Amino acid sequence: MSEQQTVTAFYEKDHDRLDELFKTFQTSKRSDFVKAKEAFKEFKIGLQRHIVWEEELLFPMWEEKTGMIEDGPTPVMRFEHEQIKQLLEAIHRKVEEQNLDTDQSEQALFNLLSSHNRKEERALYPAIDNVTRAEEREKIFNSMNSIPADRYDTCCSRH
Repeated sequence: MSEQQTVTAFYEKDHDRLDELFKTFQTSKRSDFVKAKEAFKEFKIGLQRHIVWEEELLFPMWEEKTGMIEDGPTPVMRFEHEQIKQLLEAIHRKVEEQNLDTDQSEQALFNLLSSHNRKEERALYPAIDNVTRAEEREKIFNSMNSIPADRYDTCCSRH
């Protein structure tokens, strides 16, 4: 990655990629379940990885740089991550059972992710970019690749 890469640009791109996978799942689940299941698996693993990147790398850097630990934005983001993971798992359980009755959980997840991503993209990521140097961001991006897959690749073992 380029040293000029920003947290905002990288993570927005990952949000967009994940959104497309989720849309593929939603639009194909009733017409092509195999395709939908694969899209959901990639979405789930990718979203879990994204959360691990934020909680283990980005948020600690923000908290160290700003001193905002308990009173800053990261506790709210972590709380929302827990809600996201619960909804994701609820959908996952139904997908495992080939139960297509996931519309309500999908809508709740979509609503939560939309709000969550907007806060990150408009406030938190730009703030992180503002308090970090290019070298520090590069270190974050390099560290993302060294996180073991078993920290986030928990999906679909019975599929």
